[in-house]
Amino acid sequence: MFFAGWTRLPWLGRLGRRIANAYGRNLHRAYLLTPAEAEEFVAIAEGTAVAACACRKTFHKCDHPVDNEILLGPSRHVFQEAMPGDVQEITGEKAKEILRDSQRRGLILTIVKCREDFYAICSCCSCCCVPLRLSKQYGIGEVLVRHRDIVKEFRDYQTAYQARRD
Repeated sequence: MFFAGWTRLPWLGRLGRRIANAYGRNLHRAYLLTPAEAEEFVAIAEGTAVAACACRKTFHKCDHPVDNEILLGPSRHVFQEAMPGDVQEITGEKAKEILRDSQRRGLILTIVKCREDFYAICSCCSCCCVPLRLSKQYGIGEVLVRHRDIVKEFRDYQTAYQARRD
């Protein structure tokens, strides 16, 4: 978010926005999900865990629950490696309950992909959500997009991960 402000500088703005959009397109992106797609991700994932929403934990702009980011592991060991002590493994049904609660609250559901790895379903609010704020306030639209075949892409990712592991 700090560097996003650079997009408003007269000479550097266009270059900053171009670099940020390339970063979003190629390295770190959030995909908007429907509630049904989010539940399908949970059903496909080999493991699920819950962690704090990084956006709300950082910005604290509202009273929505913080512990509602669903981590999706291609295998269970990913949670311990990625965030030891900060993650609680949960059942798929508990993950779906969290998603339904997020939907009732009007939160935005996204799947976050960093490099080639899908790692979390974020249930964020419009006041704290970094990808949404980057898109709406700074014109960095490539960090938050809609992809109608995102579930198929996740399924293919899971299959490729399994093939590498075997």
